[in-house]
Amino acid sequence: MSNFWQGKRITVTGGAGFLGSFVVAELKRRGATDIFVPRSREYDLVKYDDVVRALEDGRPDIIIHLAAHLGGIGANRLHPAEFFYDNLMMGVQLMHEAWKRGVEKFVAIGTICAYPKYTPVPFKEENLWDGYPEETNAPYGLAKKMLLVQAQAYRQQYGFNAIYLLPVNLYGPRDNFDLESSHVIPALIRKMIEAKERGDRQVVLWGDGSPTREFLYVEDAAEGIVEAAEKYDGAEPVNLGAGWEISIKDLAEAIARATGFAGEIVWDTSKPNGQPRRMLDVSRAKAYFGWQANTPFEEGLKRTVEWFLANRPAD
Repeated sequence: MSNFWQGKRITVTGGAGFLGSFVVAELKRRGATDIFVPRSREYDLVKYDDVVRALEDGRPDIIIHLAAHLGGIGANRLHPAEFFYDNLMMGVQLMHEAWKRGVEKFVAIGTICAYPKYTPVPFKEENLWDGYPEETNAPYGLAKKMLLVQAQAYRQQYGFNAIYLLPVNLYGPRDNFDLESSHVIPALIRKMIEAKERGDRQVVLWGDGSPTREFLYVEDAAEGIVEAAEKYDGAEPVNLGAGWEISIKDLAEAIARATGFAGEIVWDTSKPNGQPRRMLDVSRAKAYFGWQANTPFEEGLKRTVEWFLANRPAD
């Protein structure tokens, strides 16, 4: 419980989604009672009129902007223009209208895809502008990165309290397990469970398994976002991550163990790897608002597999 949230009106865009549902739960755990979640079927935040209507209906003191149009490598390659336009328009219009209406604080959620392709590991926030993002997700990453530019510009000119957080790849219960649009962990969990059930002797995965990734359990991410919303008021972007990396090859083997898939893992090297390495420097979050991730990876993976098995749609 925290006195900070009592009596405050909070709008959480994307609050019905994967990360958003955990952010809403964390807000409630801390004592927030007035939480407005604009559902996408009622408010298309790409459209200006719907942005205005969402703000009029929610009347927020604080906005946590999680809504995004996103997906894995395949979806990014197929829909780069949509990913750029939708994410840019959602964020820019929402922040501008929030400032016009005197919203106390705007929490903008960026993406690790905003970092340059060859950022030195671990990624430090000051490296954000040192090069172009990895090509397959650059349109999405740059659209979300514009929220940082906007937040800093509005803070400088108007004194608007907008902060910008950069979560690493998330995973956990309630993730998107659709193979057309999911990220790597839910995609591998589903592939291996279904391969095991069919009795397949192998699964074929994209790339060569050499890239590394860092994964943050979704409940840890939600806690970090709410902690920053409560305690951080600065202009500088802040990474939210677990502070370690794992190769996709090792990840696939860990998921095979977690799902009980005993077949062969085959790598299709004609498919792209994506960014070579990803791991964040997470010292700024600890220093600025006292947050660090706590969930061991094996435990988070176990909970995610269990959730999928209990909640997947019937055939």
